[in-house]
Amino acid sequence: MELFGIIAVIVLGLILYFQLNKGKENKIDVSEFLPAWRMILIEKVAFYNSLNDGDKALFESDILGFLAEVRITGIEVSIDDIDRILVASSAVIPVFAFTDWHYRTNITEVLLYPGAFNANFETAGEGRRILGMVGEGPMNGTMILSKQALLNGFSNETDKHNTAIHEFVHLIDKTDGAIDGIPENLLGKQYVLPWINLIAKEIELIHKGKSDINPYGGTSQTEFFAVATETFFEKPWQMSERHADLFAELFKHYRVDPREY
Repeated sequence: MELFGIIAVIVLGLILYFQLNKGKENKIDVSEFLPAWRMILIEKVAFYNSLNDGDKALFESDILGFLAEVRITGIEVSIDDIDRILVASSAVIPVFAFTDWHYRTNITEVLLYPGAFNANFETAGEGRRILGMVGEGPMNGTMILSKQALLNGFSNETDKHNTAIHEFVHLIDKTDGAIDGIPENLLGKQYVLPWINLIAKEIELIHKGKSDINPYGGTSQTEFFAVATETFFEKPWQMSERHADLFAELFKHYRVDPREY
């Protein structure tokens, strides 16, 4: 019991230290969207470029709100405004239709690692296959992303892959209390059962090799929701043609039709 108590005190101390020493300088405190940031959006974010002027202003406002609430910190890597704007864009895109959405209830910091990492958060050695994750336990409120994966997600917006959007979808899923692939805060109760049934059907097709959805989506309904969302925003025309029912359900979730973008 004494050893357990010592360990508990050490863990609690580390958590407290981590929380108290988060860099406030990594939050953005400006009231006006900077022209340089707008150029980043124009050059790298297709979703933004497809919007009309009014919606572009809303998108910029949402980015300002996110950056004011969430720290973005580099771990063993330097970060710049491109990284910050792309992280914020990844957060804004899936909830753009929700004017009152805030992530502050379940995230306070995004940690950018240089590349892939392992389950022990190590950036060197074996088992480095993770590109993004939402923290739990002592890391609750923290997201970890590979900087390289973040940049890759916006360098090719038609490859069905965007790690940062994928991880923010897990956060959206988490707002109802559980990361389970059933975003009850996006769905009306009447749509929950049809969504569960559709997930089961689509995962079965993945397992049978009869789906072009990323096979990783077949590992669980949690990952299916995030993977399907990536495809919804990255290749909406392909999804609407090959997975019409799934596209229609995700349209209900996000209240936008990315084919227009």
